[in-house]
Amino acid sequence: MTEDLINKKDIYFPSYLGTNENLITLLNRATRTLCNWFSKAEKYGPLPFDENFKCIMPEENGNSADDLFFDIESLLNNSYNPVHPGSLAHLDPPPLIFSILGDLIAAGLNNNLLAYDLSPSVTLLEESLCKWFAEKIGFNDSSGGIAASGGTLSNLNALITARYNAGLGSDPNSVLLISEDAHSSFIKCIRIMGLNESNLVRIKTDNKGCMDIQNLRKTLDKCSIENKKIFAIVATLGTTIRGAIDPINDISEICKERNIWLHIDGSIGGIFALTSIPIDGINNVNKANSITINPQKIIGITKTSSLLLVSNMSTLENTFSTGLPYISSKNKIINRGELGVQGSRPAEVIKLWLGLRYLGLKGIEDILKSSINRKDFFIKNISKDKYEIYSGPLHIVSFLPKGLPKKDTDFWTQTKVNELMKNNFMLSRPKFKGKYYLRVVMGNYNTNESHIEELLKSLDVY
Repeated sequence: MTEDLINKKDIYFPSYLGTNENLITLLNRATRTLCNWFSKAEKYGPLPFDENFKCIMPEENGNSADDLFFDIESLLNNSYNPVHPGSLAHLDPPPLIFSILGDLIAAGLNNNLLAYDLSPSVTLLEESLCKWFAEKIGFNDSSGGIAASGGTLSNLNALITARYNAGLGSDPNSVLLISEDAHSSFIKCIRIMGLNESNLVRIKTDNKGCMDIQNLRKTLDKCSIENKKIFAIVATLGTTIRGAIDPINDISEICKERNIWLHIDGSIGGIFALTSIPIDGINNVNKANSITINPQKIIGITKTSSLLLVSNMSTLENTFSTGLPYISSKNKIINRGELGVQGSRPAEVIKLWLGLRYLGLKGIEDILKSSINRKDFFIKNISKDKYEIYSGPLHIVSFLPKGLPKKDTDFWTQTKVNELMKNNFMLSRPKFKGKYYLRVVMGNYNTNESHIEELLKSLDVY
């Protein structure tokens, strides 16, 4: 092969010959560009207001590296910046640095978790990491799990598995029970599963935002009378409005009595089960059949990073295995594309693996404790004379002025969000039961007490 041809190939793809100097140069430049953007967070704030970002499409001839890096900088400067200490609107914390490296390695590998042959080391890594997670939360030796691109997909995998194992795969009378404070993604799940929203039965919550056990029992009896067949009950470990935790132990006893699959949506709070932080209900997650955990939502694993853990791995294999006739199999190795809805998947588990090992269990606990401490500091110092506070044991707080009519919550929250952004504080305004709330999520490790004090002063002024 001639030197000219080798150089030309190196323009487009990594080379199996030489040192890949072109790629090294580009990676170094990209690293500097990204780190410069992180460093300019204070200048640009959490969210820029420039609406002039140009989305330039491919042209006849390829663009130069200089052209592309100019556009990369423009893209970064017009993006949400989770590194800014005022980024407190959502469950999107700053990225963990070793998780960023994991994303790079995963992209470079370009392995496919569809099958062992296409991702030998990563297949074993994902299997081992899911097993480690499952055992850490108290599941038995038959447990394990599968990674997915986000909590909605993990929950969907769980619900499809629950319905299949209940023998209700195509039964129109099959129903799912969730609390009225559960995540809205379960509506999507029901639709994808070919069910009507009437098959999604909501259980009332108490004044703390937790599933009401008495109402659950009454609803179960009513479903039985109406010949509705329940394939799962979902307990929420961390609701989006206030971070409430359903009474998992009581729900698990009911599921055991009635032989119903218990799934825990721990997208927000499930990661706390790895720690010794004293939070009511966390120590009962091992009583579930399945649980969703999203490390991306608080410890900074780069998106996307979600796990579905199950108490018995055979339930996933029985539900999703098709045989993959175009892929050869290896003895005692399950092709990971046979364990969930997704077939082709990137090696995203690498960033979770590196991030967790970099932190260690003590580092994970430190991040989670700090989020609780920031929430406690905020609640302790916010004016109780002015605001009604809605919060639970996790790191989420929603609030409204006392006595504010429901019809006025839309205007008030929108006005406050805009005013706070002028001071570089980004809060969200979720809508729940026809009412808008102002919400702060204390998962940003860069936010300290002085930032919170500044936010509280802004709230007192407005």
